[in-house]
Amino acid sequence: MRIALTVIAVAAALYIAACAALYFFQRSLIYYPQPSANGAASRMNLRSGEVDLVISIRERAGPAAVIYFGGNAEDVSGSLPELSTAFPERALYLMNYRGYGGSAGSPSEAALHNDALALYDMARANHQDIVLVGRSLGTGIAVRLAAQREVSRLVLVTPYDSLQELAASQFPLFPVRWLLGDKYESHRHAPSIVAPTTIVLAEHDEVIPRASTERLFTRFAPGVAKLTVVPGTAHNTVSMHPLYLELLRGPR
Repeated sequence: MRIALTVIAVAAALYIAACAALYFFQRSLIYYPQPSANGAASRMNLRSGEVDLVISIRERAGPAAVIYFGGNAEDVSGSLPELSTAFPERALYLMNYRGYGGSAGSPSEAALHNDALALYDMARANHQDIVLVGRSLGTGIAVRLAAQREVSRLVLVTPYDSLQELAASQFPLFPVRWLLGDKYESHRHAPSIVAPTTIVLAEHDEVIPRASTERLFTRFAPGVAKLTVVPGTAHNTVSMHPLYLELLRGPR
């Protein structure tokens, strides 16, 4: 009996320690800050709260712009060429998250949402027609922003219904819903979106389960969103498919 109680006590202590580690180190499992590898990219600084952010840009005069939110391990300046091809007439603003690409601070869901609002408000002061593009992690930021600000179109590349639900499926033995601070619950914001929305699903996405993307699609009001499966692609190769640029461009 004593041995059994000892085993139970040790197992309980290890479980509690694992929960504590998951709680305290959760953001290191979500965010993988990257330096900017594109020294030639044009950049501007944006003050958000007490933090200076670096925004990778392609300047264009006129009323139209694109704001881009990238993946959790992405150097967004690397997406400038394809976005420039897809949107030749639009100004481009690509957010380097806190801790990424020279931006100060540390990332969190609340901070990145506030930064997204600051970037939108800055861009909207110069451009009345704004398209939002989010990829992977960035879809959660784009969805929430589109629910709170006026945009002409929303593009979501390999999006998820809820980061909390993804984490719960990856760590089924832990009370993730209690431990996770950054939940990115896109399903809560999607019903409020009225802008035409393009959802891009990679056929063989090994990171975001297809069911999660399809659940998000059902959260939009009828007729608002259109989902397209890009054949033969994975999470990180979907942008290499010829169909990708067409989906970014949208209807002509």
